[in-house]
Amino acid sequence: MCRNITTLRGLDPGATSAEIEAAARQYVRKVSGVQSTSAATADAFERAVTIVTDATAQLLAELPPRRQPPPTLPPLRRIAARAGSAIDPDR
Repeated sequence: MCRNITTLRGLDPGATSAEIEAAARQYVRKVSGVQSTSAATADAFERAVTIVTDATAQLLAELPPRRQPPPTLPPLRRIAARAGSAIDPDR
């Protein structure tokens, strides 16, 4: 459905709550068409993000481990990897 949402199952270390919430936000943005909230949309948007975050965390906890890691890193890990390589010239 949305190319920007990456696979969280099988990450090592496992998906963080921030990564799960970021994926939930992207999903809710996509299905709702709301890119930035207003007074009229903020409550419903945040409730949906909470529900999707909780459901995603439960799903990841209940699925068996993946045999292979996901093909791409989630955006938050990509940012951290870029920042880390900029700091450490030996990487």
